Amino acid sequence: MTPLLEMRAITKTFPGVKALKAVSLDVVEGEIHAVVGENGAGKSTLMKVLSGVYPHGDYEGEIHYDGREARFGAIRDSEAEGIIIIHQELALAPLLSIAENLFLGNECASNGVINWPETYRRTGELLRKVGLSESPGVKVDNLGVGKQQLVEIAKALSKDVRLLILDEPTAALSESDSQALLDLLLELKAQGVTSIIISHKLNEVRRVADRITVIRDGAAISTLDARQEEITEDRIVRDMVGRDMAHRYPDRERRAGDMLVEIQDWNVWHPLHAERQVIHDINLNVRAGEVVGIAGLMGAGRTELAMSVFGRSYGRNISGDVRMRGARIDVSSVDRAIAAGLAYVTEDRKSLGLVMEESIVRNTTLANLEAVSGYGVISEGRETGVAEKYRTAMNIRTPSVFQKVMNLSGGNQQKVVLSKWLFTEPEVLILDEPTRGIDVGAKFEIYSIINELSAQGKGVIMISSEMPEMLGMCDRIYVMNEGAFVGELTAEEASQERIMSLIVTQ
Repeated sequence: MTPLLEMRAITKTFPGVKALKAVSLDVVEGEIHAVVGENGAGKSTLMKVLSGVYPHGDYEGEIHYDGREARFGAIRDSEAEGIIIIHQELALAPLLSIAENLFLGNECASNGVINWPETYRRTGELLRKVGLSESPGVKVDNLGVGKQQLVEIAKALSKDVRLLILDEPTAALSESDSQALLDLLLELKAQGVTSIIISHKLNEVRRVADRITVIRDGAAISTLDARQEEITEDRIVRDMVGRDMAHRYPDRERRAGDMLVEIQDWNVWHPLHAERQVIHDINLNVRAGEVVGIAGLMGAGRTELAMSVFGRSYGRNISGDVRMRGARIDVSSVDRAIAAGLAYVTEDRKSLGLVMEESIVRNTTLANLEAVSGYGVISEGRETGVAEKYRTAMNIRTPSVFQKVMNLSGGNQQKVVLSKWLFTEPEVLILDEPTRGIDVGAKFEIYSIINELSAQGKGVIMISSEMPEMLGMCDRIYVMNEGAFVGELTAEEASQERIMSLIVTQ
């Protein structure tokens, strides 16, 4: 069968880095083709070449689409051919309506006048195709992330999409929203839409993909045909990282010490809706050397709990005590929480964890500038020395610590966030979705760092939506639902079924 798309020997070079090394990829019309690999392997770069983000002439090699050579100079050129890319960071205008977003730049208009009845009619048709029942006039800002992702797909359908490219489409979605999105991809496939999906979630890849291309270090390693044979996750991982990973989680001797931190009778109300209580009578404790998990569905209140404890970054009318080694500590502001020995690694590293335009150096020292300053003046030498120390210790892959963090892969960005908070020398580290959006190899490195902290006698509170991760890493797991703890399980007692049972029976 003649491919709809052929990318032949694509090579893309940035200053000092060859991101793609003669990568070839073919996609057959009507298939779902997955592209997988570690962070920084070149997956997104390859898709940016295809979609015209990197224009013809900015790379070596050829692109053949629908039987002829394509030389896209910009995104509008690839969109005119029906190639639509949906990036991990959604490109919607939050204060505009669904209808306005769907036809922004592609308006239903005549002589410069928008035909609103036609716009709303077509919007309704597109929303029904993607399974949304919302009114076309609803503001995008009022939708959850899962529904916003579906709006992005509806927007692609409005442009007569033939080849849909999705970059980590389920990274920020709940389990149910992820399944709904994957079901929609299969429906679109039945309607003749060809898709390329980039994802680190190998179980999702195996569920929907007809073929899987693995990219490692800028080169295409293999293309696996799931229609011809059953492709295991271990097989994909082996090609991704270049080695077997018999154990997804590093071994750790579980050894809990003395009581380290206790959160007692913690209650939090919503910051805007004063009548709404978000966190109800939470009691949590962590011993030295323990990794304690908080499991629950999206919206259970896990992040709100973590942020409210860390300097009251969330909520109002907060009550309760936090004790460190038996003594009450002041967590009424972020500065005081840090001074008391707490650190919080946010789930949103790009917006809240890092200053993307700044260097690794500046980001690493940001939470503890006093340690690299004298008389109020930052010592660039000391600052650079700290960044180099953590670059080595955390295995941050970068040509220089002066590299802007926006140019790093997701896994390396996460290591910079961890470095920033480890430089504050915390006693207790709260990790909120610490491996979201990073590949299996980088995940293993993050897990190893967590184990090292545990071995040092630190306490770790880990929030994760990935059940296998919780079971593989945690000594104890609190189960949370609707702002309250509904159960506590030891590592031996815990299972996915037991956790879900606690959630749904409350």
